[in-house]
Amino acid sequence: MNAILLDTHVLLWTLLDDALLKDKFKAMIRDKNNTIYYSTLSILEVEIKIMKHPDEMPLTGERLITHCERAGFWRLDLNAKHILELKNLKRKENTPPHRDPFDRLMICQAIVEGMIFMTHDARIAEYVSDSIYKI
Repeated sequence: MNAILLDTHVLLWTLLDDALLKDKFKAMIRDKNNTIYYSTLSILEVEIKIMKHPDEMPLTGERLITHCERAGFWRLDLNAKHILELKNLKRKENTPPHRDPFDRLMICQAIVEGMIFMTHDARIAEYVSDSIYKI
């Protein structure tokens, strides 16, 4: 059994049944042997994006929570251990800086909790961690 933390875009693609989500990852998410988590950071990220570009976000934070609950996903709240793990987060040599604080914190959540972090973001694969599972 695997615990899988979904990056925000993967979470949205899953909930909206978007064709961008590859079949093998749909299968992992639907596999009853896996426990699927979403971060409270995804709720924050969605709300910030709605404030900036309301026409571009398909779900509000409230609807995101409702859809996640209906899908049987578990919410992972951010805590101090996750934040303090930032100091241990390493990137591969000669990679450009990655400025997305949501991604860094979600990677730390996955590391601390022993989860797989499922993402499509190529920049996240530049981190040195066994927890990252890039689509």
